[in-house]
Amino acid sequence: MQGLNLPAGALESWRYAPKSERMDIEQDGVPVERDDKQIILPGEGLPGLLYILPHDQRPLFPGQALPLVLGATQWLPTLEAMRERGHDVIGLLGMPGSVEDGIDTNRLYTMGTACRIHRVHRDGEVLHLLLEGLQRFRVRQWSRTEPPLLASVQYFPDRTDKPAAEQTAYAVAIINIIKELIPLNPLYGEELKIFLGRSSPNRPAVLADFAASMTTASREVLQDVLETVELDKRLQKVVELLHKELKIAAAQQEIREHVEKEIQSHQREQVLRQQLKYIQKELGLAKDDKTAQLEQFRERAATLQFAPAARKRFDEEMEKLAMLDPSAAEWNVTRNYLDWLTSLPWGVTTRDATDLATAAKVLARHHEGLDDVRDRILEFLALGVSRGNAAGSIICLVGPPGVGKTSLGRAIAEALNRQFFRFSVGGMRDEAEIKGHRRTYIGALPGKLLQALKDCGTQNPVIMLDEIDKIGASYQGDPAAALLEVLDPEQNSTFRDHYLDVDFDLSKVLFVCTANQLDTIPAPLLDRMEVIHLSGYLDSEKLAIARKHLWPRQVLKSGRKRTDIRLDAAALREVVEHYAREAGVRQLEKHLARIVRKANVSLVNGSNAPIVVHKADIARYLGPRLFENERLERGVGIVTGLAWTAMGGATLPVEATLVHRNGAGLKLTGQLGNVMQESANIAYSYVRSAARQLGLDPAWFDDATIHLHVPAGATPKDGPSAGITMATALVSLASGRQAPARLAMTGELTLSGQVYPVGGIREKLLAAKRQGIKRVILPAANERDVVEVPAAVKAGIDIHYARDYRDVQRLVFIP
Repeated sequence: MQGLNLPAGALESWRYAPKSERMDIEQDGVPVERDDKQIILPGEGLPGLLYILPHDQRPLFPGQALPLVLGATQWLPTLEAMRERGHDVIGLLGMPGSVEDGIDTNRLYTMGTACRIHRVHRDGEVLHLLLEGLQRFRVRQWSRTEPPLLASVQYFPDRTDKPAAEQTAYAVAIINIIKELIPLNPLYGEELKIFLGRSSPNRPAVLADFAASMTTASREVLQDVLETVELDKRLQKVVELLHKELKIAAAQQEIREHVEKEIQSHQREQVLRQQLKYIQKELGLAKDDKTAQLEQFRERAATLQFAPAARKRFDEEMEKLAMLDPSAAEWNVTRNYLDWLTSLPWGVTTRDATDLATAAKVLARHHEGLDDVRDRILEFLALGVSRGNAAGSIICLVGPPGVGKTSLGRAIAEALNRQFFRFSVGGMRDEAEIKGHRRTYIGALPGKLLQALKDCGTQNPVIMLDEIDKIGASYQGDPAAALLEVLDPEQNSTFRDHYLDVDFDLSKVLFVCTANQLDTIPAPLLDRMEVIHLSGYLDSEKLAIARKHLWPRQVLKSGRKRTDIRLDAAALREVVEHYAREAGVRQLEKHLARIVRKANVSLVNGSNAPIVVHKADIARYLGPRLFENERLERGVGIVTGLAWTAMGGATLPVEATLVHRNGAGLKLTGQLGNVMQESANIAYSYVRSAARQLGLDPAWFDDATIHLHVPAGATPKDGPSAGITMATALVSLASGRQAPARLAMTGELTLSGQVYPVGGIREKLLAAKRQGIKRVILPAANERDVVEVPAAVKAGIDIHYARDYRDVQRLVFIP
């Protein structure tokens, strides 16, 4: 390459371009010589018309050098046009945004830097330029607004006479700030050496531009400095920029020192630990991690009573771990396996309590009422005491939400003096949750059962499987099928978890399952359980539960004493009867908590303690009554039935009326389900076909259109238990006789007149007692269910049984 031979001192503003690189254009590696070898010093002979290159980076100041990369297709014509004019000076104008967004002269800044091109190298479609900043210029008028851009410009050369005292002071301030920056960032020192090698602080203009280019300020801020022609203002702005730069550098230095200090502290601690470990090892006071792990597992195993297969597996895994290097991937897999194997309670059991009287007291303390359920549990516990092991059977507590199934499981564990663990299987879809993952998978773990045993620390805890009726299934397996082995006393003594892969004895575990219904539990799984039904609480039981347990607990949660907030007996009965009729006590507790919260607000606002809540205050605390007593309607064609609901049962009036005699027909309303509609049609068909046997005129139905309605119409209803009630309403309508007062009935009716049994007898009798019903007609097959109903519910109710509908008719219409 051929360069330009310039005398010494002519290129004092060239910062980065050595003499050998100061040349014109290279085309495909071949230098093109300049026609004009005339030397032009910086700032002399600058053209009035200047070709413009747009620039979207930080602005270039006079006295600085800049390598620039351009697209050859777009900007080579500009360079060729400049060369044709016989000079090598071009204008560099900044712009907001990006050059890629398009070139618009209206978007370009008006102030830029005239630059001399020292080198142009074309590499395919890319041009590499080396520019030297000469002077500031301002665009006066655009001669061409499309590339190659050409503009008439005005130059602003910096004065070279002796600077004023104020300018010299600013220059000294700039030098001092740069000296403060050098210890914080060594790059500033290199920049300063280059500057002082070719200039001096006696030229404030050059110093100001140099200092501004050193900072990390944004291009908008630097453009403002470039456009400041007046030297005093420019120096002031540069001093402000350097002060900001000093603060930023100081903050970065502080952060860097803090990080280095932390790293050095950790490194020092690590070195000391390694030295201490080595010293202890040399003195025989410590062992390496591998030896310590092996001894820990041996110490654990010495306290356990492994099964023979488990002992053999333990020995094999210990031998493997002893041969492995701790850095090997298999090390952690084997170590985790041994950790789980030695954390399980092999042969560790607790001694069961054998005092049934104490167990009865524990159950009574946890639960009010449910005497039949407690008796069943005590029978189960007595069987365990007699044979020395309370396990072997699987208890399934079935009942509506809020009746105390989970707390009853805790009470069983307390009564037996066993550990208790509960986990919900509701929504569980992966078989591995029960039987674990195989060790070949990353992050494999045993199933929930072995995790429960590890947490309990004994081999005979009480494990509750909650919401077993809501267990799911997916492509990952069927957890219900996995539970078949767990809940089978004949199989769970050799339960094999996929992760552990050795037999573990679960036969000593007492499993207690809970469910809201039995329909969704798979039949093989249900067959392995001993089902105990929790139908719900009587009003008297709810009152006792609220008085002894719920109310004191809510007052305690509020941070008050029991004497600060009181609820009288009438108010509590009002809440139970008209705000919380569900089978359980969950809603009752919520209402009591609401009363406590409102009373507590009154105390906080300055009311005097104690606050006594009376019956008249309940509406103010809880709003209008949620439940009113059902009206017992009487009349021809009106009969009261009994229905099961999640609220504990309700009376269900059935109304029948004659619409017209323009044709035989039956119309049904009351939002009846499919089964209930079938029951209505069966009742109509039976009554019409057996009209003569029932003492009715068969011709009465020939042209009668009958409307059968079951209030309330907004509540969906379904089930077969209203069959005899509907038939009795039709008989009453056809015969013109009323059903006796305070009489209710329930039962399924067939076309032959047979009365089939129904469910929910306890809840239905409870509803009858609440409404003051004196006589109840039930299917004869339900007599066995009545035996299990508490005497407090049956008291005051005359119960009759019917095998076919003629028994029902005789009990209703024959005195």
